[in-house]
Amino acid sequence: MSDWSVWMGLPLWVWLFVLPTALVVLCAIRPETAQHLLSPVWSLLDRLYLLSGAISAVFLVLILVIIVLQMMARWSSIAFPGSTEFAGYAMAATSFFALAYALNRGAHIRVSIFLNLNPFTHRWLDLFATLIAAITATYFARYAVKTNLFSKILNDRTQGQDMVPEWLLSVFAMVRTAPGQWGDLWAQTGSEWVFTPVWLPQLPMSIGTILLAVALWDNLTRMAATGQSRIRSEAVE
Repeated sequence: MSDWSVWMGLPLWVWLFVLPTALVVLCAIRPETAQHLLSPVWSLLDRLYLLSGAISAVFLVLILVIIVLQMMARWSSIAFPGSTEFAGYAMAATSFFALAYALNRGAHIRVSIFLNLNPFTHRWLDLFATLIAAITATYFARYAVKTNLFSKILNDRTQGQDMVPEWLLSVFAMVRTAPGQWGDLWAQTGSEWVFTPVWLPQLPMSIGTILLAVALWDNLTRMAATGQSRIRSEAVE
């Protein structure tokens, strides 16, 4: 049984794979028009990648803060339940939010021995490799989101000692709730602490993989339209 549901009149696989590939082909056929139409989108995406890198840096600092608090709690004989789990969540968020930003900074491992043979092989092999990477990342993003949804449906909770305030869950619930129902939502929200739902630390995985897939398709359109990759290495040789 296929679970590629229909969305806005088309199967999901068409939206995720066929239409982005068709856009890349159109960029290759009409590069001038594509550059004119997509330049504002490219500029917006560049800011989005930078924002994801900044969020990744915030979570990296948060790891340091948690470690320092762990040390202070140990020295003062104060319990800090769930600190190990929260540090792990922050580490996962750091990794996934940094994926798209790191890609465009050349921080991902890329084997370029065949790309450097001549300009012809560089262009077409780079396009082919990026296409395979974009398809793979899109699959990853799709199933990351699916895992997130299943965790929410099953109400899966952490097996550790970490707990979060109930109001924090209500903040996220507002996204999928109509504004007219926000009053009832907060009326049912208590002040208790509850064990962390698994979908909450899984959110950065879903967001990060989606951004990575978007960044790869974005790079494909830029290479097809301009002949140059957005990926720039910051390594000093």
